[in-house]
Amino acid sequence: MAYVITQNCCKDASCVSACPVDCIRPATSDEPDSTQMFIDPETCIDCGACVDECPVDAIYSELDLPAELAPFKDINAAYFERHPLESAFPEPLGPAASVEPGALRVAIVGAGPSACYAAAELLAVRGVEVDLFERLPTPFGLIRAGVAPDHLRTKSVVRLFDQAFADRRFGCHLNVEVGTDLTHADLLAHHHAVIYAVGASASRDLGIPGEQLAGHHPAADFVAWYNGHPDYARHAFDLSTRRAVIVGNGNVALDVARVLLLGPDRLTRTDIAEHALEALAHSDIEEVVILGRRGPRDSAFSMGEFLALGSLDGIDVLVDDADLSPDPDDSVETALKLQLAAEYRTRTTTPGNKRIIFRFHVSPAEIVGADHVEGVRVVHNDVGTNGHPGSSDTTELIETTLVLRSIGYRGNAVASLPHHADTGTIPNEHGRVIADDGTPLPGVYVTGWIKRGPRGVIGTNRSCAEETVAALLADFDTGALKRTVSDRDSLLTALADRDIAPVDWPGWRAIDAAERARGTEAQRPRVKFVTIEEMLAVARG
Repeated sequence: MAYVITQNCCKDASCVSACPVDCIRPATSDEPDSTQMFIDPETCIDCGACVDECPVDAIYSELDLPAELAPFKDINAAYFERHPLESAFPEPLGPAASVEPGALRVAIVGAGPSACYAAAELLAVRGVEVDLFERLPTPFGLIRAGVAPDHLRTKSVVRLFDQAFADRRFGCHLNVEVGTDLTHADLLAHHHAVIYAVGASASRDLGIPGEQLAGHHPAADFVAWYNGHPDYARHAFDLSTRRAVIVGNGNVALDVARVLLLGPDRLTRTDIAEHALEALAHSDIEEVVILGRRGPRDSAFSMGEFLALGSLDGIDVLVDDADLSPDPDDSVETALKLQLAAEYRTRTTTPGNKRIIFRFHVSPAEIVGADHVEGVRVVHNDVGTNGHPGSSDTTELIETTLVLRSIGYRGNAVASLPHHADTGTIPNEHGRVIADDGTPLPGVYVTGWIKRGPRGVIGTNRSCAEETVAALLADFDTGALKRTVSDRDSLLTALADRDIAPVDWPGWRAIDAAERARGTEAQRPRVKFVTIEEMLAVARG
């Protein structure tokens, strides 16, 4: 018997070091874009160590696989057929590092997964003090406000941070906005180093006529709305149309399509915001069309998420492309996506079912309408000899009153720091922020999407944070961060003098407990607070 890694894999890689026979692999250099990790069934000794270590409950015994996850048994095996297992045990770690108490104080701006991984990595070094700053009263960023509500296992990754954040060396300052309540200079006055982990929250524009029309929204806004983000709780979306169109075909597009079509019975078992649950219960949407400018081979969604669509009750999956044969050079994940798309094409649709339709080789050319969206005009793309799409003269109007664009994110500029406008990132080398003259800015670092761009899954932020923290500690060892700074008490005094009252970690725990209690009353996992006023009232008792 072997264990199997399934859809919820966050690629955190906690399981790798736990495996006593070294049979778990992330993506190889041959498949750098894989979103999945794999267990070799021939080598696995059925010890269960990986199950205990997995932060998102993505690993099952092959005998206990739920029916909808059964294909992952063959998927794990298929990976090792392409990449035979070779031992890769890491070098044994030396004794845990430590610094003199007070010698290294680090501020982290942001509280999403990249920030939390960085904080946990720093706190693993004895003597280091960490202060975390976040403008909302709640932590965890996109884990709370971006992960789809029906992916509750994925959200459980936050358990990784419980022990680190209970440490007295960790200071939590939620409901504090850097740039308004505190400046970059304030942070440097109280810390030897600052790590910016502010993500990439701005949605890229389509750059086509009509995108200013009502009824066209960033998919990210819709995601934040149904997840109860306070900035988006009062948004409104037209759900009276029969068809919705999503531009882009990454995992966010698949999440949005799924949430739009899942019935209220299924959504009630999630932590979706109450206002979204109510609105979607009265939705008229029966069909979601997902547009991709390239073909299925270049689709941005992960194989696991694509596979999950096929097991949704009452929803058919249709694929319009006929060229679905894998090439010898395709990665394991790409070949599996193509095989799955071909299988979807052979399925018989069920009368009365809702539908997700994948349209490939089409690009939006115009959003049509007078005062409100009435449709999307798309142009059919020809595939050039280099594999890149080129527009043709063939156009088509897809009628709809709701268009959501999901074509990527970009980070906003941070005051006092350089910024790459084209990539939406802060220029850096291995996490060290680089000034306009090409030299590192002393004591300033980045991690997460603002560092590398909007790529990867939740667990990708772990290795990203490790690289940044390694650079920071190396600078500390060389004396580059040695200077006199004020302590945490003086920081708290400065905040109090400005009438700023942060929500600390016990305050967040109070919010968390109250939401779970509300969920218990409603027979749901949790019922979120969606206004800052509600959150603060609970946090402050």
